[in-house]
Amino acid sequence: MNHCGTVRMETERLVLRPFRPEDAPDFYRNVTSDPEVNRFLTWKNDADVTETEELLKGFISRYEDPQRYCWAIAVRETGEVIGTIAAPTVKNRTETVEVTYAIGKSWWGKGITAEALRRVMEFFFEEVGANRIEAGHDLNNPNSGRVMQKCGMRREGVLRQAGRNNRGLFDLVFYARLRSD
Repeated sequence: MNHCGTVRMETERLVLRPFRPEDAPDFYRNVTSDPEVNRFLTWKNDADVTETEELLKGFISRYEDPQRYCWAIAVRETGEVIGTIAAPTVKNRTETVEVTYAIGKSWWGKGITAEALRRVMEFFFEEVGANRIEAGHDLNNPNSGRVMQKCGMRREGVLRQAGRNNRGLFDLVFYARLRSD
């Protein structure tokens, strides 16, 4: 695959770009401090913005690796950071990329996450040369699966007790899309 790291991209309503330290207040307010947003995620709720600053330092420090992908999702009109979309796992041997995402609840149900995921999938297929993009969600979070379906991903199955998030062990519903789909 042709890894090129977290490059800036745009959609009709969004800018997907690398995180910057000054994104911490928005990201804290919209994502990392909200127990409802983080219910199905693997990171804990941040108690204050300094914890989010540390999280972002970790994201930013890994941008030197061209195989690391972690975008801030920002509203195009205002620049406000409202979420993230990332590829925490890259499997070069099978040309596979795993995608994860989180978005502030004020933007749930508006097609924002699907818009970001479509753009990222396009990037991975066309620019990076991935053959397979996969994602999973907690069985108790079907809205995440609907995002995957809207983006043309197919449900492949359920891996029992295969994930752990802030709720504990969960059944992982797995989706994927191939370049040829």
